[in-house]
Amino acid sequence: MTAVAEAVGSNRIVQGQGIVNLLGDSDLPPEEERELRKQIVRKALEALAMGPVQSDS
Repeated sequence: MTAVAEAVGSNRIVQGQGIVNLLGDSDLPPEEERELRKQIVRKALEALAMGPVQSDS
């Protein structure tokens, strides 16, 4: 999905786990999945706090 985001010109892209479980991994035990979700959300919040990034193209 990051390729799609890049193709449409998104300036802040945070990669998740996959299309079915963007913010988690159902194969992990519940506590580990919760930590994974926290990491992804933190990364997304950091990207938002940075503001837009200008590309060279």
